[in-house]
Amino acid sequence: MTQTFSSTGHDTFVGSPRSRIDGPAKVTGLAKYAGEFAAPDLAYGYVVSSAIAKGRIAAIDSAAAEAVPGVLKVITHENRPRTAWRDKNFQDAVAPPGSPFRALYDDLIVYSGQPVGLVVAEDFETARYAASLIQVHYEAQEPTTDLRAVRGEAYDPPGKREGIKPPPEPWGDADQAFGSAPIRVQGAYTLANEHHNPMEPHATTVVVEEDGTYTVYDKIQGVSNSHQYLANVFGLKPDQVRVLNPYLGGGFGSGLRPQYQAFLAMLAAQELKRSVRVTLTRDQMWSFTYRGEALQTVSLGAEADGTLTALRHDAVQGTSHYEDYQEVIVNWSGVLYRCDNVALTYRIAKLDTATPGDMRAPGAVTGVFAIETAMDELAYATGMDPIALRLKNYAESDATAQGKPFGSKELKACFTQGAERFGWSKRSPEPRSMREGRELVGWGVATGVWESMMMQSSAIATLTADGRLVVGNSTGDIGTGTYTILTQIAADTLGLPMESVTTKLGDTRLPEAPVAGGSWTAASSGTAVMKACRNVGEQVFKLARGLENSPLANVDIDRAVFTDGRIEVAGDPSRSVSMVEVMRAAGVDKVEAVEQAGPDKDFNETYQAYTHGAIFVEVKVDEELGQVRLTRVVSAIAAGKILNPKTARSQILGGVVMGIGSALEEESMLDHRFGRFMNHNLGEYHVPVHADIYDIDVIFVDEEDKANPLGVKGLGEIGIVGTAAAITNAVFHATGKRVRDLPITIDKLL
Repeated sequence: MTQTFSSTGHDTFVGSPRSRIDGPAKVTGLAKYAGEFAAPDLAYGYVVSSAIAKGRIAAIDSAAAEAVPGVLKVITHENRPRTAWRDKNFQDAVAPPGSPFRALYDDLIVYSGQPVGLVVAEDFETARYAASLIQVHYEAQEPTTDLRAVRGEAYDPPGKREGIKPPPEPWGDADQAFGSAPIRVQGAYTLANEHHNPMEPHATTVVVEEDGTYTVYDKIQGVSNSHQYLANVFGLKPDQVRVLNPYLGGGFGSGLRPQYQAFLAMLAAQELKRSVRVTLTRDQMWSFTYRGEALQTVSLGAEADGTLTALRHDAVQGTSHYEDYQEVIVNWSGVLYRCDNVALTYRIAKLDTATPGDMRAPGAVTGVFAIETAMDELAYATGMDPIALRLKNYAESDATAQGKPFGSKELKACFTQGAERFGWSKRSPEPRSMREGRELVGWGVATGVWESMMMQSSAIATLTADGRLVVGNSTGDIGTGTYTILTQIAADTLGLPMESVTTKLGDTRLPEAPVAGGSWTAASSGTAVMKACRNVGEQVFKLARGLENSPLANVDIDRAVFTDGRIEVAGDPSRSVSMVEVMRAAGVDKVEAVEQAGPDKDFNETYQAYTHGAIFVEVKVDEELGQVRLTRVVSAIAAGKILNPKTARSQILGGVVMGIGSALEEESMLDHRFGRFMNHNLGEYHVPVHADIYDIDVIFVDEEDKANPLGVKGLGEIGIVGTAAAITNAVFHATGKRVRDLPITIDKLL
């Protein structure tokens, strides 16, 4: 285990496949989730959900519920405790512009399933039963939940959402160029509403401590977000509330914002002055954030040789009446392809639904599906190989960002290596030309792209005199392997075995870090941990130099090598000293450092950073039944330095599986008469299961990037981007039927 503080250091753990250190706790049941933490005198809350999508509550009769033995309180808008109700108090770290939803605020119903009451009882079963006795009388209005019906009322978002880039100004004249192009392709593309459906339902346990403070276990992808939210809403000082989330059973973006069960649990805990847990049912998991449908049109004009001369990508997406939700949907077209005449527009329209939310690679899943399907259509229109067409229009710079060059981009290598592994050269280009028995065989390809981001983050590192190192910050491990990679980084930086390193996450008493989302955690928290460990190493090194007869006397820190728990002189291993011996000799029990890391402003002013991928898929379609089997996937990814090939591969596998769901199965079905999602359970909302998944081959393409000190790019989201388009393109190759409306169900192929 060797590491210097110079750039020539050798990684022992970073870059090697390591099993997740949190794996044993999860598979044995030792890992506790937000709804599993015990507390003395714990009460249980059950949410009463609205039965209509729009209107007002005329009356609530809770007498029968209150009469049930064991019921402690029924809270509605009529008797809710007073608390802060201004919009700014309810804003959270990832909120879009507008007025955030406030549970039990008044008698208005703004979407189906919104909470209208909370029953708190001595046990969960009593609370659930009592909730069924509550009679809510409504004055209902007809809801509008069909995006197509309000498309003409769409508008440009009036306020910019933090971190969301609006479409750039058009360049050239896309409409004129399209009209005069010898080859033209135009299509309308839709991807259905989708819900995140993590295995762990949203839950919050609020523990009232003896000193009057609150310990909150919340299902959240960033405890700092819940901490800020709860403190602001309930008028608490920061040190009066501590939020923890050591483990998360899936989030996919649904846990970026504090959801209403956190508010209700704290409300009840303050009112009753006792600990309260509120867990949402699977049905209620459909009553908040989801990937919102978007109506898209793509128009491509090209010369006979495939050179793009016109590119237009327009999107309209739904949002709630109370917030202006926004995603980056159309910009990807301008990022991926070089064209002199481009127009990209994005508008939103009000619906009587909850605010949509970020769901794994928000915007990119939607927008890249459209442009990559359209590019496949253009390939057939020009008679070109789909890969050749993409390379013909390959972008070396980001036209959506004033032509900034990419810091690194190995997408060409992704196509080359992916095509070789997949056997693309054996593809017969004509639709319906490949067959195995009664099944038509189709091969499809698409590009994947996602922003490579780094956020401001901090971390702590503490080395004790027994040779153990503890590192951590407030970010969460949402199943991506963050515990493991931070342990690897820390162990390498100070030359310790991984077994001597403990990583702590998901606690607001640790240094603040951003929410775990956006694929920025490795770059952000990883760099902060590395800097904190380097600081610790420098402190120990100074102690070592000060020892009597020190073998490191007059040695500069740049020549220090941290290896096997020792500090040695580079090139002269005989001059070394144990870090444990140094600390004991100096009479120091621990050496600690807190460091911050943030984006490189100079790099960002000069370059654009993206993760790229090329996705190849094979489908087999039963010609008589229209049933699609996805039998092979090759996903070639260029993501800078790979910290842990094992956990990294798992991230791509998970993304691909979710992409398969988008393409073939997932659809939250709205009955527009009632404004309600009707398939609100895992029996009727279809997701891929083991029987749906065959071989998924992941290739990591070598790529060097300098956007951050670790040279890493995000992996959590790139695996899903482009996968649906590759499947759509393969289905067309197999059947000759172009499906532009996802998911591709049997009825669309028969």
